[in-house]
Amino acid sequence: MNDVAHQVNIVQRRVSVRLVESQWARTQTMSRVYAAAVEEVWNACTNPERISRWFLPVSGDLRLGGRYQLEGNAGGTIESCDPPVAFSATWEHGGDLSWIEVRLLPEPAGGTRFELEHVAHVTDARWAEFGPGATGVGWDLGLHSLARHLDAGEEGAPTDDEAWLASDEGKEFMALSSRRWCLASIAAGTNPAEAEAAAARTTAAYTGD
Repeated sequence: MNDVAHQVNIVQRRVSVRLVESQWARTQTMSRVYAAAVEEVWNACTNPERISRWFLPVSGDLRLGGRYQLEGNAGGTIESCDPPVAFSATWEHGGDLSWIEVRLLPEPAGGTRFELEHVAHVTDARWAEFGPGATGVGWDLGLHSLARHLDAGEEGAPTDDEAWLASDEGKEFMALSSRRWCLASIAAGTNPAEAEAAAARTTAAYTGD
Protein backbone atom coordinates (compact mmCIF):
# COMPACT_ATOMS: atom_id res chain seq x y z
CA MET A 1 0.00 0.00 0.00
CA ASN A 2 1.45 3.39 -0.95
CA ASP A 3 1.90 6.13 1.62
CA VAL A 4 -0.98 8.25 0.30
CA ALA A 5 -3.46 5.39 0.62
CA HIS A 6 -2.08 4.53 4.06
CA GLN A 7 -2.42 8.11 5.30
CA VAL A 8 -6.04 8.23 4.11
CA ASN A 9 -7.02 4.77 5.33
CA ILE A 10 -5.48 5.19 8.79
CA VAL A 11 -8.13 7.81 9.64
CA GLN A 12 -11.46 6.63 11.05
CA ARG A 13 -14.46 8.70 9.91
CA ARG A 14 -18.03 8.88 11.12
CA VAL A 15 -21.01 11.03 10.13
CA SER A 16 -23.95 11.48 12.53
CA VAL A 17 -26.49 14.03 13.80
CA ARG A 18 -27.09 15.56 17.21
CA LEU A 19 -28.92 18.45 18.84
CA VAL A 20 -26.97 21.68 19.19
CA GLU A 21 -28.71 24.72 20.66
CA SER A 22 -32.10 23.02 20.08
CA GLN A 23 -31.36 22.48 16.38
CA TRP A 24 -30.29 19.35 14.55
CA ALA A 25 -26.66 19.44 13.45
CA ARG A 26 -24.45 17.12 11.44
CA THR A 27 -21.29 15.85 13.10
CA GLN A 28 -18.18 14.71 11.28
CA THR A 29 -15.78 12.80 13.49
CA MET A 30 -12.22 11.91 12.48
CA SER A 31 -9.66 10.07 14.56
CA ARG A 32 -6.19 8.65 14.07
CA VAL A 33 -3.17 7.70 16.17
CA TYR A 34 0.06 9.68 16.16
CA ALA A 35 3.35 8.20 17.41
CA ALA A 36 3.89 11.06 19.85
CA ALA A 37 3.03 11.76 23.47
CA VAL A 38 -0.18 13.60 24.36
CA GLU A 39 1.77 16.66 25.53
CA GLU A 40 3.65 16.85 22.23
CA VAL A 41 0.48 16.65 20.13
CA TRP A 42 -1.20 19.21 22.39
CA ASN A 43 1.69 21.63 21.91
CA ALA A 44 1.60 21.17 18.14
CA CYS A 45 -2.13 21.95 18.13
CA THR A 46 -2.12 24.94 20.50
CA ASN A 47 1.24 26.69 20.07
CA PRO A 48 0.71 29.46 17.46
CA GLU A 49 4.24 29.16 16.11
CA ARG A 50 3.87 25.42 15.57
CA ILE A 51 0.34 25.67 14.17
CA SER A 52 1.72 27.83 11.35
CA ARG A 53 4.21 25.10 10.47
CA TRP A 54 1.62 22.43 9.68
CA PHE A 55 -1.72 24.21 9.24
CA LEU A 56 -2.09 27.98 8.74
CA PRO A 57 -0.71 31.11 10.40
CA VAL A 58 -2.93 31.97 13.36
CA SER A 59 -3.37 35.19 15.30
CA GLY A 60 -5.41 36.27 18.30
CA ASP A 61 -5.72 35.29 21.94
CA LEU A 62 -5.36 31.52 22.14
CA ARG A 63 -6.86 30.95 25.57
CA LEU A 64 -10.28 30.28 27.06
CA GLY A 65 -12.70 32.93 25.84
CA GLY A 66 -10.19 34.38 23.39
CA ARG A 67 -10.69 34.99 19.68
CA TYR A 68 -8.47 33.39 17.04
CA GLN A 69 -8.13 33.92 13.29
CA LEU A 70 -6.54 31.54 10.78
CA GLU A 71 -5.00 33.42 7.88
CA GLY A 72 -7.38 33.34 4.91
CA ASN A 73 -9.68 30.87 6.62
CA ALA A 74 -11.88 30.49 9.71
CA GLY A 75 -11.84 32.35 12.98
CA GLY A 76 -13.81 31.99 16.18
CA THR A 77 -13.93 31.88 19.96
CA ILE A 78 -12.24 29.29 22.18
CA GLU A 79 -15.14 27.93 24.25
CA SER A 80 -13.43 25.30 26.42
CA CYS A 81 -9.86 24.30 27.19
CA ASP A 82 -8.64 21.37 29.28
CA PRO A 83 -4.84 21.06 28.78
CA PRO A 84 -3.43 18.80 27.54
CA VAL A 85 -6.41 16.70 26.49
CA ALA A 86 -9.23 18.76 24.96
CA PHE A 87 -10.43 22.09 23.60
CA SER A 88 -13.43 23.36 21.66
CA ALA A 89 -14.07 26.47 19.63
CA THR A 90 -16.50 28.06 17.23
CA TRP A 91 -15.56 27.79 13.56
CA GLU A 92 -16.75 30.90 11.74
CA HIS A 93 -16.16 31.05 7.99
CA GLY A 94 -17.93 32.70 5.08
CA GLY A 95 -20.77 33.87 7.29
CA ASP A 96 -21.44 30.33 8.60
CA LEU A 97 -21.12 29.25 12.22
CA SER A 98 -20.07 25.74 13.21
CA TRP A 99 -18.06 24.19 16.03
CA ILE A 100 -14.92 22.09 16.43
CA GLU A 101 -13.93 19.84 19.32
CA VAL A 102 -10.48 18.27 19.68
CA ARG A 103 -9.71 15.45 22.11
CA LEU A 104 -6.36 13.74 22.78
CA LEU A 105 -6.26 10.30 24.37
CA PRO A 106 -3.19 8.22 25.28
CA GLU A 107 -3.10 4.90 23.47
CA PRO A 108 -2.40 1.78 25.58
CA ALA A 109 0.36 0.71 23.18
CA GLY A 110 1.88 4.19 23.07
CA GLY A 111 1.20 7.33 21.09
CA THR A 112 -1.85 9.57 21.07
CA ARG A 113 -5.29 9.19 19.57
CA PHE A 114 -6.31 12.50 18.05
CA GLU A 115 -10.06 12.96 17.64
CA LEU A 116 -11.69 15.91 15.90
CA GLU A 117 -15.40 16.64 15.63
CA HIS A 118 -16.77 19.30 13.30
CA VAL A 119 -20.40 20.14 14.02
CA ALA A 120 -22.58 22.19 11.65
CA HIS A 121 -26.31 22.85 11.47
CA VAL A 122 -28.25 20.76 8.96
CA THR A 123 -29.26 23.89 7.02
CA ASP A 124 -25.77 24.23 5.50
CA ALA A 125 -26.49 24.31 1.73
CA ARG A 126 -23.02 23.08 0.84
CA TRP A 127 -23.76 19.74 2.47
CA ALA A 128 -26.54 19.07 -0.06
CA GLU A 129 -24.17 19.74 -2.94
CA PHE A 130 -20.92 18.21 -1.69
CA GLY A 131 -21.74 16.08 1.36
CA PRO A 132 -19.26 15.65 4.22
CA GLY A 133 -16.31 15.77 1.85
CA ALA A 134 -16.75 19.54 1.48
CA THR A 135 -14.98 20.04 4.81
CA GLY A 136 -13.79 16.47 5.37
CA VAL A 137 -11.14 16.52 2.64
CA GLY A 138 -9.69 19.71 4.09
CA TRP A 139 -9.56 18.21 7.56
CA ASP A 140 -7.91 15.06 6.19
CA LEU A 141 -5.23 17.26 4.62
CA GLY A 142 -4.75 18.88 8.02
CA LEU A 143 -4.42 15.56 9.85
CA HIS A 144 -1.90 14.36 7.27
CA SER A 145 0.04 17.61 7.58
CA LEU A 146 0.12 17.23 11.37
CA ALA A 147 1.53 13.73 10.95
CA ARG A 148 4.31 15.08 8.74
CA HIS A 149 5.05 17.81 11.25
CA LEU A 150 5.20 15.42 14.21
CA ASP A 151 7.42 13.03 12.25
CA ALA A 152 9.76 15.78 11.04
CA GLY A 153 9.91 17.78 14.25
CA GLU A 154 10.10 21.55 14.09
CA GLU A 155 10.96 21.46 10.38
CA GLY A 156 7.65 19.89 9.34
CA ALA A 157 6.04 21.63 6.36
CA PRO A 158 2.29 22.09 5.78
CA THR A 159 0.65 20.02 3.05
CA ASP A 160 -1.39 22.96 1.77
CA ASP A 161 1.39 24.14 -0.56
CA GLU A 162 0.11 24.53 -4.11
CA ALA A 163 2.78 22.35 -5.71
CA TRP A 164 1.89 19.30 -3.59
CA LEU A 165 -1.85 19.79 -4.01
CA ALA A 166 -1.43 19.98 -7.79
CA SER A 167 0.80 16.90 -7.92
CA ASP A 168 -0.41 13.40 -8.76
CA GLU A 169 0.20 12.43 -5.13
CA GLY A 170 -1.82 15.34 -3.80
CA LYS A 171 -4.71 14.68 -6.18
CA GLU A 172 -4.70 10.99 -5.27
CA PHE A 173 -4.87 11.89 -1.58
CA MET A 174 -7.84 14.20 -2.08
CA ALA A 175 -9.70 11.75 -4.33
CA LEU A 176 -9.23 8.91 -1.83
CA SER A 177 -10.32 11.15 1.04
CA SER A 178 -13.45 12.19 -0.87
CA ARG A 179 -14.24 8.52 -1.48
CA ARG A 180 -13.85 7.66 2.21
CA TRP A 181 -16.20 10.47 3.21
CA CYS A 182 -18.68 9.17 0.66
CA LEU A 183 -18.62 5.75 2.32
CA ALA A 184 -19.04 7.35 5.77
CA SER A 185 -22.04 9.28 4.46
CA ILE A 186 -23.64 6.11 3.06
CA ALA A 187 -23.00 4.31 6.37
CA ALA A 188 -24.88 7.16 8.08
CA GLY A 189 -27.94 6.55 5.91
CA THR A 190 -27.45 8.83 2.91
CA ASN A 191 -28.91 7.53 -0.34
CA PRO A 192 -25.93 5.90 -2.11
CA ALA A 193 -26.61 7.57 -5.46
CA GLU A 194 -26.83 10.99 -3.80
CA ALA A 195 -23.67 10.33 -1.78
CA GLU A 196 -21.75 9.22 -4.89
CA ALA A 197 -22.88 12.29 -6.84
CA ALA A 198 -21.87 14.61 -3.99
CA ALA A 199 -18.49 12.91 -3.72
CA ALA A 200 -17.88 13.29 -7.44
CA ARG A 201 -18.51 17.03 -7.15
CA THR A 202 -16.22 17.24 -4.11
CA THR A 203 -13.41 15.40 -5.89
CA ALA A 204 -13.69 17.63 -8.93
CA ALA A 205 -13.71 20.76 -6.77
CA TYR A 206 -10.55 19.75 -4.94
CA THR A 207 -8.55 18.22 -7.78
CA GLY A 208 -9.76 20.31 -10.70
CA ASP A 209 -10.29 17.13 -12.75
